[in-house]
Amino acid sequence: MGMVTAAALLASSPQTPLVRGYLTGLPRLRLRPSSPCVSALRSNNFVQRCYIANVEVDVSNVNKEESAFDDHPSLPPGCSIPVVNILGDVLDSSPFPPHDSTQHHADFEELPVLSEGEQQTLAATPAHPAGLYALYASYLFGNLVEQLWNFAWPAALAILHPSLLPVAIVGFFGKLSVFLGAPIVGKLMDHFPRIPMYTGLNAVQVATQLVSAAMVIYALKNAGRTSTSDLLLRPWFIVLVIAGAVERLAGLALGVSMERDWVVLLAGTNRPVALAQANAMLNRLDLLCETVGASVFGLLLTKYDIVTCLKVSSALMICSFPILVMLGQLINSVSCHALDSSRTPSDESICADLLDVRKIVQNGLSSIKHGWNEYKQQTVLPASVATVFLNFNVALAPGAIMTALLMHRGISPSIVGAFSGLCSVMGLVATFISSSLVKRVGILKAGAAGLIFQASLLSIALTVYWAGSMSQRTPLLIFLASIALSRLGHMSYDVVGTQIIQTGVPASKANLIGGMEVSIASLAELVMLAMAIVANDVSHFGFLAILSVSSVAGAAWMFCRWLGNPTDEQRELFIFDPHFQLQAT
Repeated sequence: MGMVTAAALLASSPQTPLVRGYLTGLPRLRLRPSSPCVSALRSNNFVQRCYIANVEVDVSNVNKEESAFDDHPSLPPGCSIPVVNILGDVLDSSPFPPHDSTQHHADFEELPVLSEGEQQTLAATPAHPAGLYALYASYLFGNLVEQLWNFAWPAALAILHPSLLPVAIVGFFGKLSVFLGAPIVGKLMDHFPRIPMYTGLNAVQVATQLVSAAMVIYALKNAGRTSTSDLLLRPWFIVLVIAGAVERLAGLALGVSMERDWVVLLAGTNRPVALAQANAMLNRLDLLCETVGASVFGLLLTKYDIVTCLKVSSALMICSFPILVMLGQLINSVSCHALDSSRTPSDESICADLLDVRKIVQNGLSSIKHGWNEYKQQTVLPASVATVFLNFNVALAPGAIMTALLMHRGISPSIVGAFSGLCSVMGLVATFISSSLVKRVGILKAGAAGLIFQASLLSIALTVYWAGSMSQRTPLLIFLASIALSRLGHMSYDVVGTQIIQTGVPASKANLIGGMEVSIASLAELVMLAMAIVANDVSHFGFLAILSVSSVAGAAWMFCRWLGNPTDEQRELFIFDPHFQLQAT
């Protein structure tokens, strides 16, 4: 879709009339493209309250250095430019004076100007709705297969060996691969065509899943009961660890490309409500896949043995590849080939250099350094760091540590199950709340509200825990309810924070910055995992809970401080956000 940068042409001349408002009838702004005056002068100063219909306005690159204005050619002699004075949210609806109408009709071509209601409708309308629906289908199917496998391999290893160490090692190296490999994969995706990269990543993910399934099936059929040390040195287990690490990295790359790049192009960079709704839908599909994937594999286990279940999962993986490739092509075709982004001539050499196996260590270190430098220079850095901080909350959240605490205290399994289910429901509800919140107060205030809400409720949960009355039913329910309700704020910020980063990061760096953020988040999870290993006694849960609340409170403080002390870059980036529009008035 063509992108047009709206610009205001300001000039002073004795003959220049002051023009205000619309033409009679449908509001129209007339410009004559053949005029040498108009073609000679193009300003880079974007007028924030002029909205033009039937064009896509790209505001990502309109704020240049003032010195760039000097590069424009001078006006031809004797050329006068009509000045358009824009007041209010939209142009005044009064018609041109009769004595000026002839002159303006001669000097202008028609461009319709939207009313405020039409602007809101446009903001909620995706740029490529058919492409978004195809994206949802691809995301749903691919994520469902991935979640099915994420439940299958730990269950198979648990049956194979009673210790939790094999599962922990596979998971650790998976997170380590994300931490080390995400920057280089993100950089590669930013310099490689989207559709071929999507096809290649799907091929890698399916291939590594099949290799992992084959290794587990082999072990179940041939490996007997062995000690933990012997198991970790078996060739099949080493192959499983390597394949699992590569599969995790490929899956992460696919998620980053669809959640940080594709959805922005299909929803529209300057359509905040449509983008918020698309982000919310992707989060709903993710939560749905997590629940359905585990349920489907659990249902298979009740009727068949583990080897048969793994074979069924493998057959589903094989069938998924051509379907995902077809859906990728469909997304591009129904969105007028919006994913066929242009690449600079140097991109091919960059891709070849990054794929050179002889320079893998050098390229990896260089990509991490380059990714970090780009990451810390982003205008929306505080919003991204807040997302990273939330990953430190491993104690006061549904997960293995919380489940271990509740079981250790003798809590009924039915209550534990109800708690997990309630957290999932709250996450799903948050995806509906977030898009409505963005529409009402804008993405910046919506992000602050989500973080403050989560920090407040987790503080209540921590206070109840330290009160020492967890053995009583009422304090226990307050503790669990506070954590479950805090998921509203967590998932709301997850949706809103993603949109803030989507808005602030240029499309050419979306995968690099997204990969770097996930890499740092994986490091945060590794740090908390190490602390949990050190403080492995349940009596040390209070220490982990304090760290969790502190990280969430720190994220809220950082984001609110960034919101309360905006820079000029921040104001220009979120020029349409109600927070800055109210300040301007």
